[in-house]
Amino acid sequence: MKKFILLVVVAAMFAWAVYDNMSNKEESTSSEDDPSGTKMVAEGPSTGEADIGLDKGQTAPDFTLELLSGETVSLSDYRGKKVMVNFWATWCPPCRAEMPDMEKFYNETEVEILAVNLTATESDPSNVGAFAEEFGLSFPILLDKNSAVATTYQIQPVPTSIFIDEEGRIQSIALGAMNYDMMIQRYEDL
Repeated sequence: MKKFILLVVVAAMFAWAVYDNMSNKEESTSSEDDPSGTKMVAEGPSTGEADIGLDKGQTAPDFTLELLSGETVSLSDYRGKKVMVNFWATWCPPCRAEMPDMEKFYNETEVEILAVNLTATESDPSNVGAFAEEFGLSFPILLDKNSAVATTYQIQPVPTSIFIDEEGRIQSIALGAMNYDMMIQRYEDL
């Protein structure tokens, strides 16, 4: 009975997230400003000004987070490479399901994976390291301790994966768990 109730709650949360995401997209297409009213434009090295945002073709907003090891990395450190930014949590069953395929994808392609853990949602942040060890994850695990990056990227359901090309532009966003074949398809579209 508890499993049924949990399943109903998760399904309701997912449905709400999809609905909310659709209504947010409609609102964001009418304006190029972020919620704070600041125009999202940044200087680009060769193009002058590049549009920063969350739509296909826009430059992905940069961020800097701490790794499990304590070092810090920025998304901009990976400019010139194909990147998959995956937002996940240890308590999320679909996240758990996609991790083995993500590890295989990371090892068999030239993609950089930045696995952004929603650390602020974890009941115990030490679970993150144990989770990475359990699955033998070799890609970088980033800790979003105050949900700032998840908020910037308007992450609703987890997992969510954002595929970014070598120029730092968003090419696609996948809501929900992905399998290896789905990841390969997105990679080929980069």
